Amino acid sequence: MTVTYVEAKPHQRKHFLGKAIGIVALCLALFAAGILIVIPAATGSQPYTVLTNSMAPKCPPGTLMIVKPADFGSLSLGDVITYQLDSGKPEVITHRIVSVGVNQEGDRTLITKGDNNSVEDEVPVQEVQVRGKLLYAVPYVGWVSNWMESGNRNGLVKWLAVGLIAYGMYSIARGTRDSRRKKKAS
Repeated sequence: MTVTYVEAKPHQRKHFLGKAIGIVALCLALFAAGILIVIPAATGSQPYTVLTNSMAPKCPPGTLMIVKPADFGSLSLGDVITYQLDSGKPEVITHRIVSVGVNQEGDRTLITKGDNNSVEDEVPVQEVQVRGKLLYAVPYVGWVSNWMESGNRNGLVKWLAVGLIAYGMYSIARGTRDSRRKKKAS
């Protein structure tokens, strides 16, 4: 039995490479949409971006944290929680629970500490402050999220639309060209 190898022509290699890159890009976009939009929306979670080194090295600055609401009573040692520094104010912090205590009124409180900090946080966390428990984190994606939330989203959407239109026009032109070549060849 004789095996014959046929070498692909340069335009066939480019066509295959273009399709492969397109498939990889589509898979990455679907994966990103899933972890950044679909899962948080389905679980009622809130995205937050790490801005300091307090949770490094596992969650360095720029990490996108997806925080799911959690029952205060279910929080335990080792959980990473996001809580308001002052109840009712927008500033939040994300640290790990290192101990559980009780205040003078008999209410449960949480003592937290950043993984990269040498001392525990000074003020115990009360139930009213807790926004939720870490569901998962994606390193460095938080910078993109912050950039988009700072008013750059409209510009990005316009450029993506222009890029998709240009890609569509290129695909149509390439298909037309390939059809003409096939007609000439036959």
